[in-house]
Amino acid sequence: MTLKTRVIADKDIADGLADRCRQILTTAESAFAAHSQIGRFLGGQVDGDVATFGFWTPELLDHRIPDGDVFLEVMAPIDPLDLTRSNQEVRFERIYLPVARYESHAFAAARGMRAGQRDRGGDFYALVWRDGDNVWHRVLDPLAASLPFGAFAPAELYDIEAMQMHRGDSAYFAGFQTGSETPYKFEPPTNILQIHVPTATAGGTLASLTRQYARLSERLEAGLPPDPLDEIFLGYDAVQLLPVEPTTVYETGPSFWAESPGEDEDQVSVTLTRPNTTNWGYDIVISGMATVNPVLLESGRPDELVDFASVLHNFPHKPKRLILDVVFGHADNQGLDALNSHFFAGPNMYGQNLDYKNPAVRAILLEMQRRKVNFGADGVRVDGAQDFKWWDYTSQELKHDDEYLQQMSSIVQEVAGLSYRPWFVFEDGRPWPQEDWELSSNYRAVIEGQTDDDVFQWGPLTFAHNTPFIYGFWLSKFWRIREMLEVGENWISGTANHDTLRRGTQVNPKLNINTRLGDTKMEILEKAYDNPAVSMLTYAAFPGVPMDFINATSRSNWGFIRNQDDKYGVKVVAEEAISLKWQVDEYSYSVPGNFRRLKELGFETREDLARFFEFLPALVDVTDYDLDHIAKLLNGVEPPLAGPGTMTVGALKRIARAWMDDMHEYCNVSNSVSMLDPRQTGYMHRLREFRRENPWLRRNLGPEDHFDYVRPVDGRVLFTCYRKGPDGKQVYTITHMEGGDTSDFDPLRLPIQGLEGAGWRCRLRTPNIGEDYISGPIVMRDSMGLVFERDG
Repeated sequence: MTLKTRVIADKDIADGLADRCRQILTTAESAFAAHSQIGRFLGGQVDGDVATFGFWTPELLDHRIPDGDVFLEVMAPIDPLDLTRSNQEVRFERIYLPVARYESHAFAAARGMRAGQRDRGGDFYALVWRDGDNVWHRVLDPLAASLPFGAFAPAELYDIEAMQMHRGDSAYFAGFQTGSETPYKFEPPTNILQIHVPTATAGGTLASLTRQYARLSERLEAGLPPDPLDEIFLGYDAVQLLPVEPTTVYETGPSFWAESPGEDEDQVSVTLTRPNTTNWGYDIVISGMATVNPVLLESGRPDELVDFASVLHNFPHKPKRLILDVVFGHADNQGLDALNSHFFAGPNMYGQNLDYKNPAVRAILLEMQRRKVNFGADGVRVDGAQDFKWWDYTSQELKHDDEYLQQMSSIVQEVAGLSYRPWFVFEDGRPWPQEDWELSSNYRAVIEGQTDDDVFQWGPLTFAHNTPFIYGFWLSKFWRIREMLEVGENWISGTANHDTLRRGTQVNPKLNINTRLGDTKMEILEKAYDNPAVSMLTYAAFPGVPMDFINATSRSNWGFIRNQDDKYGVKVVAEEAISLKWQVDEYSYSVPGNFRRLKELGFETREDLARFFEFLPALVDVTDYDLDHIAKLLNGVEPPLAGPGTMTVGALKRIARAWMDDMHEYCNVSNSVSMLDPRQTGYMHRLREFRRENPWLRRNLGPEDHFDYVRPVDGRVLFTCYRKGPDGKQVYTITHMEGGDTSDFDPLRLPIQGLEGAGWRCRLRTPNIGEDYISGPIVMRDSMGLVFERDG
């Protein structure tokens, strides 16, 4: 059966949707309320044998396009289509169906369309219109449920209801049913593991990560002792994925969906490339936010995100929660090619601001969020909440859209029959990017403005510009630590995340670096962000919810990973070049599998690349990023630089691409498994379990609690913390944060109120303290720490 005979337009249903749109816009209390209702039936959706499609198309009004030039384009593969193939040439049948329009909306309906599911492919679609010169233009679906070839290709009609019906964690959600009409509200977890899917496992996909947690589950059920690879994943209440939405594509191609004329006008031949970009997750185009980045999908099926939620929710002994990281504060400039211009309010340092005050844009963004979280997330982390702004023409200034942030956290989700509201975390450093933001930000603007008392923000030690391997860091941040102790119970804590680790690799090694952390720059960086004393402080003393980054706790590498740039790729690599000094030594570079692309370009040794990187950043600055001039100057260096021979603009771009692709492979956690130290991974696991056993530590310090540093300083920073729980249990923590060795002293004999008396037992000691230490005098060195506890 051909597509033309299988699919039949249902004009009555399309007309009904357009009329419903008209009624809502006429009768709703506000334009935003109207567009919020209309948003529910936008995108491609399936109801039995009927598929409906809704688009917000103000650009058609801008261009005055008549109804007779607007169609729903439907395509179905004639040849077998395998989403697991890297490259294939596929012929598609194509038909055009009529649409019904009302003002800035267009609707279509059809019977007989194939909807994709886990084990079968669906038909592809887009809205198309024809201009006065008979040139066709395509309107992509920003609310698509499946985008096998990315946000810049036609969407696949997908059966979301079938995906939800077959999810493996329905019993988990059923367990939260209360019989109340009020939606269930998820509470904060005890701690969080932050994961970048492409570098967390050798497979680099959601399916691969799901298998990792499935193996952990089976090992736990079988009572097998955990090995170091197990331990870096265990002991967490929640997993937060870096953004899983579609990101930017290659600026100069190749396109993942490239069309050429078919045998006749009813066919089109398409060269299909499996999406293979590398990105740290935050370079998004907004379009496609309701589904999953196909780069992360081993099978090409969005069901993999549901599978991952299910394996977490079914984890033995204690279910783990899923937190999704959403990015709605900006769009990359590529978003201009994926969405109509009405979505945008002008350029910013990341790309484009979004027009949050446009009621249609506002409603569509919130609907995207609702659909994404319906994959089964228990929590949401909002990236860059300080960037949600709008221009107030009355006062002629940008204002924070706190009302929009409240609307984000008020969305009710529907999963497996449960109506619920997720737990929310906002990253908000306002008044950033004001120059004094590190001093003036209180990191509580969203917390104080929201109606819920369990809304969280990233705390001050979690933000990007924290470098705990520079001497003086801990005392310089003591005023922030005091804030954490007093008001930090609704903060995310911890110094190791995707932002801080990246910034750490950009620090000038000539600064006053704490060389007691290691003998090499690599050792210093790794220990700074997987520091046993810092972790002890975070988990046994500080309030809030601790969060660790898997690339830090596995002592893997990390950086700004993005291989799509053509115009500014060389500049980005010049900015990242300093990370070579921090993350790559001669041995690591020499490993045959590492940096193979750069070696093929002529950088056979680390010394070869390091010399090139000494020149590149300086020339980017002095030439104001003039690539022709940079290439000419590099060719004049004596003795000549290693690399691809004569430097050209093309050669510079190939080097930049090779660096990004090689670094992406180098940063994979699987590369560090053989080097994991079981003493460190075991200690960190025990530390996390201690926090889970004592959830009261999340709260602010009370009147009987104590936190301070030992005076006089005498060239070292010793933090002491005494905390008393609601049941009378007492926890005492002492950590050596930086500096020289102490003299021989007894930590339990310091003059701290509450410490008096007997009954203390040593519960945790950092790996650099012998297991035979129970109590008594000790010499403490950098990165040492002890936790004692006593029953009430």
